[in-house]
Amino acid sequence: MIRQYETVFIFSPVLNDSEAKKATQEYVQFLKDGGAEIVAEDLWGLKQLAYPIRKRTTGIYFVVEYKGEGAVIDKMEVNAKRDPNVLRFLTVKLDKYAIDYNDKKRKGLISKYKEERLAKEAAENSETNKTEE
Repeated sequence: MIRQYETVFIFSPVLNDSEAKKATQEYVQFLKDGGAEIVAEDLWGLKQLAYPIRKRTTGIYFVVEYKGEGAVIDKMEVNAKRDPNVLRFLTVKLDKYAIDYNDKKRKGLISKYKEERLAKEAAENSETNKTEE
């Protein structure tokens, strides 16, 4: 049965930007090859950890939301456990409320994304008003 999942990866902070993007794309490609449909992906960047993990106090966060079978998740998690660049990962099955929340967030209807959307619209409106005058 196809369900919607979200996985958060915390990669080692020693990776540079290109290495981090390459590592994230490897996991996205692995999911695609396993038959999963990628809904969204977001590289949050370097963040402070709540507690040290393997003597690291920061990590590069990456979130991927996808639809797929449970078998592909099992294989992906085995790869993540073996990957020395992955400090932690967490996969959760999304219910209808979480899916709705994530959709609204991506559309800019809630959260900081709403503030960004409103600021963008205000900037566009001010530019339009300047050109009309």
